[in-house]
Amino acid sequence: MRAVVQNSFGGPEVLETVDIDRPEPLGGEVLIRVRASGVNPVDVAVRSGAYPLLGEPSFGVGWDISGVVEEVGPGARFKVGDEVFGMPFFPRAATGYAEYVAAPSRQVARKPASLDHVQAAAVPLAALTAWQGLVDAARVKAGDRVLIHRAAGGVGHFAVQIAKARGAYVIALASEARHEFVRSLGADEVIDYRVTDFADAVRDLDVVFDSNAQGSRSLSVLRPGGTLVSIMEHWNQELAAEVEAAGRHFAGVSVEPDYASLEAIAALIDAGRIRPHVQETFPLEEAGKAHELVGSGRVQGKVVLTVG
Repeated sequence: MRAVVQNSFGGPEVLETVDIDRPEPLGGEVLIRVRASGVNPVDVAVRSGAYPLLGEPSFGVGWDISGVVEEVGPGARFKVGDEVFGMPFFPRAATGYAEYVAAPSRQVARKPASLDHVQAAAVPLAALTAWQGLVDAARVKAGDRVLIHRAAGGVGHFAVQIAKARGAYVIALASEARHEFVRSLGADEVIDYRVTDFADAVRDLDVVFDSNAQGSRSLSVLRPGGTLVSIMEHWNQELAAEVEAAGRHFAGVSVEPDYASLEAIAALIDAGRIRPHVQETFPLEEAGKAHELVGSGRVQGKVVLTVG
């Protein structure tokens, strides 16, 4: 099968499309014929060596996938022909930029019926990150006031929609050029972070969803007992201690596979309450170009590779 691998850390040029052996599903696993693969900022960080999550190369890159079950291992919970999507194995290697991926059946879910494979591949890692932060950790509920950093990005654009689906009042941070897009997602207020300091503009928030390493500054806008959700500084014990000492709650979130949450997200998608936004697609062989775009930091929503 064709797959994208890298043999060294470096720029997008280190990504190579090569022929490797097709994986075989083990017990409880399914072999998925991949139709599309999502590209995330973490993929770029791993490729460059800035975030050496997978150790030293050589390895395959990518996690987000959408495709069709081609083979079923003993005890797996799908059948051949089922359309599925997911983020298997994270934070271990999944080699998601490939024609086939073998994955535990409980790490993937049925693809939302209302999405094609390209749209579905844009969902798992980003939407699960937002869900696990807002729903599982912060337990956002109707009437909560929630601030979303980087609201037009991959994780952020899902965070806005998930918070709105929970009945929250959403204040979003985005550049002026992205305001119309973020409002279309349901944001109640949008602040241009380039001209307005959010720490001066808002107060008494129930939840801050921080995807921009603004944890200490975000603390000042939380009410006593409010929750800071951090996905960029989830490891930061000093920040956690600072937040707790101030009488607020700290929730460091490192996303993990979760089919039950994927099913809940899929239900909201099919109900028309969440939608992924795909800015651009590239063929598998142009994974380097996709990484270049994602690494620019100028993506609205997601970038996706088409496979086959």
